[in-house]
Amino acid sequence: MTADELRTKILDTASYLRARGVKDPEVGMVLGTGLNDYSESIDDALIIPYSEIPNFHTGKVDSHKGEMVFGRRHGKNVVIMAGRYHYYESMDIREAVFPTRVLVELGIKRFIVTNAAGCVNENWHPGQLMIIRDHINLSGMNPLMGPNLDEYGPRFPDMTYTYNKELREKLFDKARKAGVNVVEGVYTMMSGPTFETPAEIRFVRTIGGDAVGMSTVPEVIIANHAGLEIIGISFLSNMAAGVLDQPLSNEEVTEASKHVYNDFQKVVDLAVEL
Repeated sequence: MTADELRTKILDTASYLRARGVKDPEVGMVLGTGLNDYSESIDDALIIPYSEIPNFHTGKVDSHKGEMVFGRRHGKNVVIMAGRYHYYESMDIREAVFPTRVLVELGIKRFIVTNAAGCVNENWHPGQLMIIRDHINLSGMNPLMGPNLDEYGPRFPDMTYTYNKELREKLFDKARKAGVNVVEGVYTMMSGPTFETPAEIRFVRTIGGDAVGMSTVPEVIIANHAGLEIIGISFLSNMAAGVLDQPLSNEEVTEASKHVYNDFQKVVDLAVEL
């Protein structure tokens, strides 16, 4: 696909969504595994299934709703991706980040990205929320490879201040004051869909990773390329492979999310309000 072809697809999709009523969003959000219920808190919600959106893929992960929700939250226009299409579902990173490119075209200023992640840091425990300070990309792929879309950002974007320092410090402070046991750390992406091996987790810990998952980084790269304010929030759903002598499963991740939902909603609401 050429840059012009990709640009045309983005514009076509954004035009369709504006015609459906998605206008002037200030905050864009992606909800990760087990966290989709936050979309039900949106006022005056317009719900559009991914299956109705041109150029969107529906995804096959059962714990993701697969719908866009647009409405109001804390006085702001918010557009939410309730569920994501993962890189491992198609092996085409352009498809995985296409919704984020459309959010950029729709004009969002702040991008809140969430996920469920395995806890690598042995000083932490499942059930905590981690505000992402930085990330490590071990997926072997970068969504900006290929022709650059100059309309959205530079060929060689800097990644030093990807996760907005001022916003995440404010969010950390407000979350602690609200009684949420948050931590701050480094998210590591691996391609999936297999969970990581114990040896891989030891490697991630050695190079500075605090949590590990199969998403988020490609979307963040696109948002950073476009100069958006970025806030990342990981739900630490389980200890990563090898920390405990037990296997991992997606069902465990989804079930664990039910017990942290109230804290998750508090922190995401605070991220919207900042």
